Amino acid sequence: MTSVLVYGAYGHTGRFVVSELRERGFEPILSGRDATKLPSGGRAASVDDPASLDRALDGAAAVINCAGPFAATAGPVLDAAARAGVPYVDVAAEIEANLDTFARDVDTVAVPAMAFFGGLGDLLATTAMGDWTAADEIHVAYGLTGWRPTAGTLAAGRVSRERRGSRRVRYAGGGLEYRDDALPTREWAFPAPLGTQPVLAEFSMADIVTIPRHLDVPEVTTYMTTAAAGELSAAGERDAAETFVVDVRVRAGGEERRIVARGEDIYAVTAPLAVEAVERVLSGRTKAKGVAAAGEIFDAPDFLRALEPHITLG
Repeated sequence: MTSVLVYGAYGHTGRFVVSELRERGFEPILSGRDATKLPSGGRAASVDDPASLDRALDGAAAVINCAGPFAATAGPVLDAAARAGVPYVDVAAEIEANLDTFARDVDTVAVPAMAFFGGLGDLLATTAMGDWTAADEIHVAYGLTGWRPTAGTLAAGRVSRERRGSRRVRYAGGGLEYRDDALPTREWAFPAPLGTQPVLAEFSMADIVTIPRHLDVPEVTTYMTTAAAGELSAAGERDAAETFVVDVRVRAGGEERRIVARGEDIYAVTAPLAVEAVERVLSGRTKAKGVAAAGEIFDAPDFLRALEPHITLG
């Protein structure tokens, strides 16, 4: 049985990833920074202690990093994966942490942002591009019926804001721009079941890093339903899963291509994204080496078809 290390296995997303690995016949090795949260047989490891990470990875064929803030964990865990010669996947939504990872030069395969934010949008945009070699604009609109963030999500957000001096960031004119003004608002016509909703435009997520990493497009804009964005001020127990619609529109000249993904629970759907990525890397179904975005390294339409038990495409 193939073993996969899950770093941050006791966190909200980590538990989903562990379950998904087991369902697919992998043997998850549970790891993290807090030994008191690990079950018997778990492997405690600190990002400040490379030797402990090396011990945790002993016998693992790959590692999925679910432990945020990724500004602190991505580098050390990726370094350990490189020393072990095994693939690295993470679920980072932190823009700055993903930029750091994409800037790395490593011998192992590494796929950062392999999650609802970042990975899914990239796969959808890559699929929508189809045979186009370039586009003028890519728009990724997130329609959520709600968003009860976990404590980890809020902690990661705080780290990102601190790293960019509380400025907001967008991808425009072929590069990242940091701004001090307020987010613009507009209406977005989502397909059913949401319909037209008020959204915050330039509500930037990891997609503004993953998509232009490999697609020739000067403008990438992400949007979030205003009601869901307003729930980011407080963490709590997730007593219900949100319904989501991800509406991606790619424009070139006077033409537009569109693809939509629907589902439930943005944290739960991250697990099949990350585990499918590991399965494809280990089986050699990749198109790139080193650090790569989802749509850059995988066959995006085929990958999305594999997710259809968890999302509905339309």
